[in-house]
Amino acid sequence: MNSLSERLTRGAASAPAQVDHARRLVADWQLLADLSFADLTLWVPLRTGAWWCVAQVRPLTAPTSQPEDLVGSEVEGPAAGPFLVAHREGRPVTEGEPDWSGSTPRRREVVPVRHDGVVVAVLARDTNLAVTRSPSTLELTYLDIAADLCLMVSAGTFPPQKPLDGELSPRVGDGLVRLDADGRAVYASPNALSAYRRLGVTGDVVGADLARLTRDAAADRVAGEAVAAGIRAAVAGRFPDPMDVESVAATLLVRALPLQAPGAEEGALVLVRDVTDLRRRDRALLTKDATIREIHHRVKNNLQTVAALLRLQARRMTEPAAREALEESVRRVSSIAVVHETLAGSREDVVDVDDVLDRVLPMLGDLTSVGPAARTRRVGQFGELPAVAATPLVLVVTELLHNAAEHAFPDGSPGSIELVAERDGDDLVVRVRDDGRGLPEGFDLSASVGLGLQIVRTLVASELGGSLGMGRPGDGGTGTEVVLTLPGAGRLRR
Repeated sequence: MNSLSERLTRGAASAPAQVDHARRLVADWQLLADLSFADLTLWVPLRTGAWWCVAQVRPLTAPTSQPEDLVGSEVEGPAAGPFLVAHREGRPVTEGEPDWSGSTPRRREVVPVRHDGVVVAVLARDTNLAVTRSPSTLELTYLDIAADLCLMVSAGTFPPQKPLDGELSPRVGDGLVRLDADGRAVYASPNALSAYRRLGVTGDVVGADLARLTRDAAADRVAGEAVAAGIRAAVAGRFPDPMDVESVAATLLVRALPLQAPGAEEGALVLVRDVTDLRRRDRALLTKDATIREIHHRVKNNLQTVAALLRLQARRMTEPAAREALEESVRRVSSIAVVHETLAGSREDVVDVDDVLDRVLPMLGDLTSVGPAARTRRVGQFGELPAVAATPLVLVVTELLHNAAEHAFPDGSPGSIELVAERDGDDLVVRVRDDGRGLPEGFDLSASVGLGLQIVRTLVASELGGSLGMGRPGDGGTGTEVVLTLPGAGRLRR
C-alpha cells in the first residue's frame, strides 16, 4: 500500500469522508509540526486491535525526535495505551513519563482526530527533550498556537474543508502574526515584521488592526479590501483562501486561519510570505508565453498569405503540371499554418495532432473522400506532441495520404485509405494503408525521385529521427502500406 488513501482504508474507520478528512490533515500538518517543535505521526486502529502508522512529518523548526521511518509500523499492548484512551475518550492524552529508551529522549502527546463527531485516527506529537531552548516569546507563542490547533483537531474543526496547495502556502518561518478576537495583532514574529516593512508599513504592527493595516499598504484598493476581508473572516471563524497583497515595493502571500479552540481565547493566525521575486518571475513567464503565442499567430497569418498568393498564381497557370505543383505547395504551406494556428491558441508548446489532422485532411479533398472514389478513415489517437515533432509529422502524414490518393486508384477506381496510430511500447507507429493497385515492380523507396516521397524521407530522417518502410500490407491484403515509426513519441500522448 503505497498511497496514503490506501493505507487509511486499511483502518477500522475507513469511510470515504473520514479518509478524505485524514488526507486533508496530512496535507496541512507541516504547520502544526513547526509550531509544536515536534514530530507528528498519524495512527489508525486496525481490526486486530493494533495501531498502524500511516503518515509521518518532521518539524522544520527543531531537531527530529523520530529519525527512523515509522510509516507502516504497528504498536499494540501497553505501548498503544495512550492511543486507545485518546480514541475511546476523545481527548488529548499526555504520557506521564518521557521515553528514555531510544537514542533521543522524547515526550509524547496523543491527540484524537475527529470528523463529524467520530474519532477516526489519533495524532502522536513527539517532542525532542534533548534540545534545550530558552522560553522566548516566539517559542511560547508557537506552542500556544499549536495547542489551540491540536484542540481544534480534537474537536474536528481543523483542517479546513478545502484542500491546501502546500507548495505555495506560507510556512511558520516565513512570518507569523497572532490576532486577538478583535483582529488586533498581539504578536508578530521578526520575519513577519520584516515582510510588512518591505510592504511599506512604517508604524507598529503589534497592537494594530491587521486587516486595516494590510489593506492600507496595498497598491490596489480592491485587492487590499479582499485580503482585509479574508483576515476578518478568519477572526470570525472561517477559512479564507490565501491571497496576495501587493504594494509598490513588494508582494506578500497572506494566509489566515481561525483559532477557535474549545475553552481557549479566540483569535486568528496569519502567515505571510514574501513572494515578490516569485510573482515577478510569474509575470515574466506570462509575458514570454503571450509573446510566443503572438509569434505563432503572425507566422500563421503570413503562411496563409503565402498560400493565398500561390493559389492565385495557380489559377493563372495554363500548364497543368505547373498548376498542380503550385496547388501542392498551397497544401503544404496550409498544413504548416494549421499547426501554428493551434500553437497560437495553446498555453504550452504542444500540439494536439488529432485536432490538426482533422483540420488538414479536408485540404486533400472531402474529409471522408480523399480521392474521387477513395474513402479514408482515421483509427487510433496520435495525442499531443511537441511542436518540433508535430509540424513535420503532420506534413509527412498529409504527403503520404495525398500520395496514396493520387497513385493507388487509377482512373477513379473505388477503394479506401486508412490512417492508423498505434503504440509499441514507447514508440509511436503510424500506418497509411490502402487497398489500391500496389507498388510497381522493382519499386525502391530510397531511390524514388518523386517530390512528395523525397520530402517524407527528409523529414523522417532529419526532423523526426524515425524510420520509414513501404510495402504490401502485413496482413497479406492488396494495396500498399507505409509504416512510420517514431521512437519515444508514444510516451508523449495525453
